[in-house]
Amino acid sequence: MSAALLRRGLELLEPPGRAKAPPALQRGRAGPRAAGAARRRKRAPEPGRNKATIKGRVVKSAIEEYHKKKPVNHLRENLQYMLKGRLVADKAVTEQVLAQNRGRKSKDQPPEKTEKKKPEGTVFTEEDFRKFEREYFGIP
Repeated sequence: MSAALLRRGLELLEPPGRAKAPPALQRGRAGPRAAGAARRRKRAPEPGRNKATIKGRVVKSAIEEYHKKKPVNHLRENLQYMLKGRLVADKAVTEQVLAQNRGRKSKDQPPEKTEKKKPEGTVFTEEDFRKFEREYFGIP
């Protein structure tokens, strides 16, 4: 990651009350000794309590910390949330989503449904065939 991107990310995380550095320092090195000077420079003390003193410190209970970090089971709330919305998607949309998630290999494709052919029936009846025989062949 470049230094400029890192600097921009840190600016986003900066608390709103804190002053920004002058633009000359943000652009990068001003000279060959700028990097060493930046390392030696001390940060200005931020207003707040002194962490070296014990005054005002609250003793944390190990049991309370354990209960805070104990995993919570969200199953019931999740089930209620999932069952609350009973919106059923259109069949064409679901087919499209399934087709997009399917692989391109032939083993990933579902078997094609073959339409059952109806048995071909004839339009003519037995009476029509007998009548045709009589007219064509001359058989009474």
